[in-house]
Order: sequence, then C-alpha cells, then structure tokens
Amino acid sequence: MTRSRHGDRSGRVVILTALEVEYAAVRTHLRGLRPVVHPSGTIFEVGTAAGSSQQVVLAVTGEGNQNSAVLTERAAALFDPAYLLLVGVAGALHDDLDLGDVIVATRVYAYHGGDESGDGFAARPRAWEAPYHLEQWARQVSRTRRWRGQSPSAAGRPAVRFRPAAAGEVVVAAADAPTKALIRRHYGDAAIVEMEGAGVARASYLNNALPALVIRGVSDRADPGKLALDRAGSQAAAAANAAAFAIDLVRKVPDVSPYSGRWQLDR
Repeated sequence: MTRSRHGDRSGRVVILTALEVEYAAVRTHLRGLRPVVHPSGTIFEVGTAAGSSQQVVLAVTGEGNQNSAVLTERAAALFDPAYLLLVGVAGALHDDLDLGDVIVATRVYAYHGGDESGDGFAARPRAWEAPYHLEQWARQVSRTRRWRGQSPSAAGRPAVRFRPAAAGEVVVAAADAPTKALIRRHYGDAAIVEMEGAGVARASYLNNALPALVIRGVSDRADPGKLALDRAGSQAAAAANAAAFAIDLVRKVPDVSPYSGRWQLDR
C-alpha cells in the first residue's frame, strides 16, 4: 500500500509502552477494549479514549530500542495510524526536575552511536525532532492543566517540561555511571534518559515519517536511589501522570491532517 506523506492515514492513534505498569496506566483511560492479534503474534488492544470517540491502539513493547522499533513497525503496518505516542517513565538527568513531572521530548537522541579510538570517544549524534504539530498541541494541553484531574498521582501539581530525551540500551542507576557522564558530555540538554524512544523515532521516520511523540513521567533520578523509589511505587505514579497527559493530548489533537488547512476549532 502506498501512502502520501501527510494525508490518508487512518484516524487511529497508537500508544506504545515498554513496561506493564505503563501499559496499565494508559489502559485505565480506554473503553471498549478488544484484542487484535498481529500475524507475528503481538496482541494489541483497541478501544476508545475515555470522554471521546478517538480510537486508540495500545501495546507493550518490552524494554529496549530494538523491541520498540519492531512494535512500531508492526503497529504502523497493521493500523496505519495518524500518529504514535510512546508513553512511560524515565530517569531525570537535570536537578530542576521533580519526581512525577511529565517530560514531552522535543528531540530524541540515540546516544550510543559513536567512534572510539586512541583519542577517546567521539559521538556520532543521531537525533529526531518532535513533530511540530504534536508538540504544539502538547503545549496547549500543558497550559489547560485539565489532565491533572485525570491522574491519581497529580496531587503534587507536577510540571510539564518540553526537553530532549536520551535513549540507549542501559538502565542508568549510578550517580557516577560512565553512561551518565557520556550523555552529559555529548548531549547536555537531554533532561531524561530512557531505553525505547530512539527505536520508536527511527522506525516512525522510516514509515513515511509517521509522526511520533515521546511522553515520559519522571520516576527516578538515574542514581542509586532508583530501586528504592521503584519499590515505593514511583514508577506507577509517574506512569499515571504520563498516561493522563497523553490521553488528554489524544482528545485534543484534531482528527484531520494538520497540513490540510482544516482544523477543528471547538476542541
């Protein structure tokens, strides 16, 4: 099937999560769910976002950029979505971020690319910018703040930040981790570190530039306190905030192509 760059995709939205706790957080906002099985065995659930008629496809990828890339490809081929969201948790790299804050990734870095020689490590940056129209609608959602009422973990009035994300293949849980130093040296504006965004961004780009946006809740500080915070429920709380924000975004984004010149102004 041939698709134009900006047009004839379906009105469906795909939401991918890496962890079951993230999946459960998104699933609470969906109604009328039914399973759809991909020929390769992946089970997707299809329903509608609560409070709207927007059809949403949900799947869990498992950890890592390779898994997220494969599931992005399968979702794009099977459902031909209007856009895709990666929703979940991440570790904070900047001190001004609080636990529970929601980060909308304005750029995703694949930080493991590089060249190592006798002169040391030289980064070979690969990055993908957030789709402008999705970022703009995310900013609008952040201004209304209605999403906070949809999250049981938003009592602390978490902030929404628009910052880059760094995505690799390592769980960063040490204050002096070499990976953390690498990110700070070469990708200093990255506010969070995670493990799936680069796979989603790359696979989406290769699927006729399918718009994809990464939305993460801060669940730890990428330091030795991560395990204790996870055990205390920090992942579930951060995932709940990211899910509530993502679903409110789904309700807001117009049904029509942003390039068609026709907008639904009543949302």
